[in-house]
Amino acid sequence: MAFEDEVRRALDEIPPELAKGLRNVAILIEDERPDSPGLLGLYHGVPLPERRSGDPIQPDVITIYREPLERLYPEPDELRAQIRVTVLHELAHYFGIGEERLGELGYG
Repeated sequence: MAFEDEVRRALDEIPPELAKGLRNVAILIEDERPDSPGLLGLYHGVPLPERRSGDPIQPDVITIYREPLERLYPEPDELRAQIRVTVLHELAHYFGIGEERLGELGYG
């Protein structure tokens, strides 16, 4: 299983009505975050509900960290499922969904 393919598959499974709302978002895969080696993913940007028209918009960035995911989920099926959860978790931040609500939805 190629890690990048699983991230791509998770993105391909996003419902079309949500996918069309994604604008100016880069999805990166990095080995790990040196200052937080257990971090699975990170959203960096301004969530959609917090944007004001006319604001200069830098690209939002979602980073998925390969090494901690592979360490924590060594079984291929577990890893595949957790990659999906991580991608959806970070995309939810883009749409303005916070940690508490993500926990309620099972993506915390």
